[in-house]
Amino acid sequence: MPQRVRGSREALGEGFKAPRVASREAFGVPAGKLLERRDLRNRYGVFADREGAGELLAEFVEREGVALDSILAIPNGGVAVGYRAALRLGVPLAVAVVRKITYPWTTEAGFGAVSWLGDVVVDERVARALGEGEFRRCLERAERSVRERARIFADYLPGDLNGKRVAVVDDGLATGYTMLAAVKAARKLGAREVVAAAPTASLDAVQLLLEHVDLLVVLNLREDYPYAVADAYARWWDLTESEALAYLRLLREKETA
Repeated sequence: MPQRVRGSREALGEGFKAPRVASREAFGVPAGKLLERRDLRNRYGVFADREGAGELLAEFVEREGVALDSILAIPNGGVAVGYRAALRLGVPLAVAVVRKITYPWTTEAGFGAVSWLGDVVVDERVARALGEGEFRRCLERAERSVRERARIFADYLPGDLNGKRVAVVDDGLATGYTMLAAVKAARKLGAREVVAAAPTASLDAVQLLLEHVDLLVVLNLREDYPYAVADAYARWWDLTESEALAYLRLLREKETA
């Protein structure tokens, strides 16, 4: 486990977020498994908004020579990123409907995720601490939400991905669990290779995902704790389902024009 820096926030002020490690080698990334913009490491406010981040992500993927057959975007925020990336790369865009398994006392913080295909990933330590009954209630709440969202995005769910190299895209990776559930779903649909791609990610998410993906693409990797996806963006708001659907419809119209 990476060593956490203690006491630095109090010494240097509330705006300071201390890095936990100093280099890629410190947390053992296999050669060629992680592509990142080292010039954006541990920086804040590096993207104007999600669309701008999607453009930069696609530009980086192009420059690194990563060929893709399809993009799966995680709603809602990942759709704005995926929309711009799909436009630039000229590949089809579908959605990977995933929902966080949240703690009983919040609708924000999660300790796992479930996909529309039933893939469940979870922090087993938290599940054990909650107890079987409480954990089942948290899981069932997430499963109900996924079923409803799969109905909303039904026209944009992926079909057979057999033999394809697929990128799963989100607007940021905090814990990594939603991305991991989506990656497992893509493999279940037959993807030959799965690339996880996001404009920003925490160190914890990177460590969680590396052994499950063929390639991980992150522009802004941050080693600080606590980590918030929003800190990578100059403009941030919670994208609605209606806004996500509007991006998907617009791209489909462009493809058929």
